[in-house]
Amino acid sequence: MDDFSIDEQSGVSIWMQIRNRMIYQIASGRYQPGEKMPTVREMAVAFGVNYNTVSKVYQSLERDGYIKTQRGKGTFAVGMPEDEDDPQGAAAHLADDFIQHCTVLGLSGEEIVDLVRSRLA
Repeated sequence: MDDFSIDEQSGVSIWMQIRNRMIYQIASGRYQPGEKMPTVREMAVAFGVNYNTVSKVYQSLERDGYIKTQRGKGTFAVGMPEDEDDPQGAAAHLADDFIQHCTVLGLSGEEIVDLVRSRLA
């Protein structure tokens, strides 16, 4: 779990911080495709968070294709989802994460659009 620590003052939910860190670790090759991931319990202890928080992260990562759980064997890194090789797919994932972060910060859809437009100008 490296030197990562939870920033409780960031305004980003704890589970989203953990999720983003795990995606980064998969994307950067820290976890290779087929490599066994730490258990939910091990991750919860390492991050000092509730088991259910990490369970939510793992469910989200599996749903999005980053990891695969094999009953009785564990959870394994799959790698980056196929559409991550496609620039449009990769951008869509980044946009989804950005929108979710902005929503957590309390921005409305219109405010998010205005923010992006101002940055593109």
